Amino acid sequence: MSMLPQRLVVIGASAGGLGPLQRLAAGLPADFPATVCIVVHIPAYVPSFLPEILGRAGPLPVSTPVQGEALLPGRIYCAPPDHHLLVEEGCFSVTKGPKENRVRPAVDTLFRSAAYSEGPNVIGVVLSGLLDDGTSGLWTIKHFGGTTVVQDPRDAEYDSMPNSAVAQVDIDHTVTAQDLAGLLIRLVAEPVRTEVEVHEDDRARVATEVSIASTAHAFRKGVMKFGKVTPQTCPDCGGVLVQIKEGGLTQYRCHTGHAYSGDTLLVSVTEQIEDKLWITMRALEEASMLLENTG
Repeated sequence: MSMLPQRLVVIGASAGGLGPLQRLAAGLPADFPATVCIVVHIPAYVPSFLPEILGRAGPLPVSTPVQGEALLPGRIYCAPPDHHLLVEEGCFSVTKGPKENRVRPAVDTLFRSAAYSEGPNVIGVVLSGLLDDGTSGLWTIKHFGGTTVVQDPRDAEYDSMPNSAVAQVDIDHTVTAQDLAGLLIRLVAEPVRTEVEVHEDDRARVATEVSIASTAHAFRKGVMKFGKVTPQTCPDCGGVLVQIKEGGLTQYRCHTGHAYSGDTLLVSVTEQIEDKLWITMRALEEASMLLENTG
């Protein structure tokens, strides 16, 4: 595996993540020798001011990368709204691939692509957030020999994302937001771990999942062979869902490419049931009004 000459730090956050990111940007020195990539769940219909906010917080330049841009050390890159941010062979891929865990950008897509591309060169960090985006990606980083870090759930404004990662992934470091910058400064100065052996089936599956996030076409790329077909259907498109095992984790991906953790799938199905109940209620009330008006 040909890796970047610098370390790669990938960070995922959702609700409650802005404060820790500002503290991190403030704590990193101007000569920080690694590349930092950040995914924060931002609604597709609003502009992101994250690069400006983090740029004002500390000395490192912060930007939103474009397709094909090279990763440079001493810079912070933020995923743009409604686009996945992927790392592929030292460059960024900025894509409109299928949503994962109902969001785009998704933390898992960045983490997974970084693990596949950079192996033990990667340091993955999960911060405050709801549900569990980032857990599967952090598992992949660990599986490919990288270093795993989470914000201490007791320190997080919303502890769901860190708690999920702690429960499902072998975590190397648990830190408060205040101590994260110091930890990263220390980690990037350490020698890169030796490469680990990854089973060819796992490597092929992750390569396919990265490719799906990049260009979609999940069915053509063979997603159906990565697990057993489930009775559930995709809440987004009604497609067939395949169950994918990652260690003790269970993920779901549909034949068009949408991906879910078990928790996110349950939330989506519950919302669907509620929506259908309201539709039924409306139809009954309309029928009742019609009968009154024609009686």
